[in-house]
Amino acid sequence: MKARALVAWNLRRIRVERDISQERLAFDAGVDRAYTGGIERQTHNPTVDVLERLAKVLNVSIGELFVQPPRGAPKPQVLRPGRKVSRAKKVKPEKAKTKKLVAARG
Repeated sequence: MKARALVAWNLRRIRVERDISQERLAFDAGVDRAYTGGIERQTHNPTVDVLERLAKVLNVSIGELFVQPPRGAPKPQVLRPGRKVSRAKKVKPEKAKTKKLVAARG
């Protein structure tokens, strides 16, 4: 397995074992969430500095990101999707004014 594939495999494996989302890992490591996802998909090639920050957040040595998986090991699972924050309904400006007037009179 090539180095980029090893990093992708182990980053996801460790992150999922610790129940950490890509968003949380990226935020704590000071990188973009999409970049973290790109590392896991092997589309981004991280610097040593980024790998050090990711390893620190995951509380592992940087070498842990290069561990060869056992032969025939299943692909690391993804975390189940979290709840999405519901978005408030947008109120048209004229209706917002009407609601404020009704509330003020009421």
